[in-house]
Amino acid sequence: MSEDPLTSAYNLLENAVVQFRGRPVGTVAARDPHGAAADNYRECFIRDFAVSALVWLADGKPEIVGNFLETVVYLLDQELTMEGHEIQPGVMPASFRVLDGEHVVADFGNRAIGRVAPVDAMMWWVVLLHAYIQATGDSQFARRSEIQNALCSILSLCLKGSFEVYPTLLVPDACCMIDRRMGVYGHPLEIQSLFYGMLHTVGDLCVERPDTKALIENAAKRHTSLRDYVRRYYWLDEDRLSEVHRFHTEEFGDGSNNVLNINPTSLPMWVQRWMPQRGGWLVGNLGPERMDVRFFALGNLLAILFGLTTDQQAQGIMDLYEARWDDLVGDMPVKISYPAVAGEEWRVLTGCDPKNAAWSYHNGGNWPVLLWPFVAAALKVERRDLAERAFETAAGKLARHQWPEYYDGQSGRLIGRRANLDQVWSAAAFIFSRRLLEKPSLLSLFPG
Repeated sequence: MSEDPLTSAYNLLENAVVQFRGRPVGTVAARDPHGAAADNYRECFIRDFAVSALVWLADGKPEIVGNFLETVVYLLDQELTMEGHEIQPGVMPASFRVLDGEHVVADFGNRAIGRVAPVDAMMWWVVLLHAYIQATGDSQFARRSEIQNALCSILSLCLKGSFEVYPTLLVPDACCMIDRRMGVYGHPLEIQSLFYGMLHTVGDLCVERPDTKALIENAAKRHTSLRDYVRRYYWLDEDRLSEVHRFHTEEFGDGSNNVLNINPTSLPMWVQRWMPQRGGWLVGNLGPERMDVRFFALGNLLAILFGLTTDQQAQGIMDLYEARWDDLVGDMPVKISYPAVAGEEWRVLTGCDPKNAAWSYHNGGNWPVLLWPFVAAALKVERRDLAERAFETAAGKLARHQWPEYYDGQSGRLIGRRANLDQVWSAAAFIFSRRLLEKPSLLSLFPG
């Protein structure tokens, strides 16, 4: 008799725990019996562990989460250099490994492909800290000097003055879950959603002192301006598409409607065919003369979960999922981006990356880890039917397929060609989705 999927998922999660000086401090990324595709999958990644942490918080077992939060702060004292250059204070590691149970070594991007420091890691750490405080009620944990110093370093880095005039955060390619070149440099939605979620926690987590008062006030202002900007300029539905279609370019002055000088002819033809009459989405990226209209799941789902969207926009995103279910969910929830890029566009955007071939990996692949933000977002806007539909689709396959990292193909039917098996966050996402369906009040863990 085959093992129950929930039991299988818990066994994988528990067997992935990493110990540091006798304390559990995280989980490795994968326990593929055939050997992980890359050596660093045996490390604990911040973005990966966030999903595992949510399971333990939901199950009333927060000890490992607190240990993890402390360990990451401890790692900030390690020398922050990459390729001979000093890394800015506030940048958190992508991952860490424990050697002989006694020594922990951080990776700030120096072992990553492309040597890109992960912008999202610091934001996931703050969001997870907020969830930990919500679950335990231990507000004194956040008030500890080392935690406050880490929070202030992150805020100082993200709110630092620059040549930017937008409230969005400017970042390079490969700085988030899409950690290979995919043309998401600039102002990708995933980072803006995480940035907003992080800013939303400042009032709860940061202790106001004479030296932090201006920082906290700046964060509050940025929180409001970021929300208004994303809701206004990232949103795309039938009405907005018609507005963009009639844009005039080379407009100057305060009365301009096309403030970013978007050329309407730059929008691909598939958008007109694919746009449903009801529904819409937050575009993947926005900047001067650039509107990347691709749909990116994580950014849209976190925007709902953290309250970055309006209520109407949140419903519109779920309407889009319902109308385009075969494209965005298919045989395995949830597709990371749509549509895939191919041909000359693939060569330019990905640098001819063979792993990101069309309808694979980050280029239109289906990722089981995205099940949890989908279920959470659907429950938040009271679309339980969609949450249950996605969960049941995953429940019948994931354990049987041995918890793959991702799936290939336009419908997500095929286990990814280079996917790890026993990918821990795939199992953790399944467990946490189940817990959310059983107890929707767990949504209170999240800011917004």
